[in-house]
Amino acid sequence: MIGTRKLGALEVGAQGLGCMGMSSAYGVRDNDGESVATVHRALELGVTLLDTANVYGAGENEKLVGKAIADRRDQVVLATKFGIVHTDAGMTARGDAAYVKQCCDESLQRLGIDHIDLYYQHRVDPNVPIEETWGALAELVEAGKIRYAGISEAGAETIRRAHAVHPVTALQSEWSLWTRGIEDEILGTCRELGIGIVPFSPLGRGFLTGAVTSVQELPEGDMRRGLPRFAEDNLARNMAIVEALRALAADKGVTAGQLALAWVQAKGADVVPIPGTKRRKYLEENVGAAELELSEEDIAAIEKAAPAEAVAGERYPEALARVTGK
Repeated sequence: MIGTRKLGALEVGAQGLGCMGMSSAYGVRDNDGESVATVHRALELGVTLLDTANVYGAGENEKLVGKAIADRRDQVVLATKFGIVHTDAGMTARGDAAYVKQCCDESLQRLGIDHIDLYYQHRVDPNVPIEETWGALAELVEAGKIRYAGISEAGAETIRRAHAVHPVTALQSEWSLWTRGIEDEILGTCRELGIGIVPFSPLGRGFLTGAVTSVQELPEGDMRRGLPRFAEDNLARNMAIVEALRALAADKGVTAGQLALAWVQAKGADVVPIPGTKRRKYLEENVGAAELELSEEDIAAIEKAAPAEAVAGERYPEALARVTGK
């Protein structure tokens, strides 16, 4: 059993589980039974924070997670999200009050529950004042439909404005050895305000495990096929980072992925990464990283092996970056 950490006032297991890949984004939805078994094993190991969203698999991921926790709701800290909208023209963000409340009711129905523990604004709508969105979230707390509110991929000033309306419990943003943009102003702002940090893709969308050596290995429809860092020319350069991590990991008797995840885990007692998997085997490997203690010398060696400036390629292609951040 792993220990616990605090996201603001919310206590959760020291590592969470990202559930998106069980239904969408990475390859095909191929084994719901194993996905459910992975959720159950996570709870046995002390992984209590389960993360989903209304757009993952067009609502199917929430239904799957709801099925998995139906007989063990009291063991789970359930997080879901609203705010990303898929249209014929592409992806956009929406945050008007009526939409926030509509999405909450729809998620509660799909999940089969009467309240959401942590409800995130998935992306910030540039056309709606953040005060309106967070006013709606405050009303949902008052109504008992959600316990805590969070925000994802937001800038420091936006976080401050949201927090002034209703406490922000957690910021969910990408943070890993190859995505370190939150480390300056955003991280400092969160710590000043007592906001927990929930890093998504702490394994670089699986790349830092060494599992992906060619984009051609990825299934058709896998979102990574369209990400610049996985393009063949960039991927070849980024493999040097993985090889350096592997060498360090071998000295400790762990995997490159465990070392990369332990680095995120070591960034503070207010940090709860949510590596995603739909397989018990990889869940257990990830949980092992939560128990791996790193010295200051270890952390320095890891950061030398994987310097941020060595990463080739942007996080997202330009069209996606407009909604999801750079």
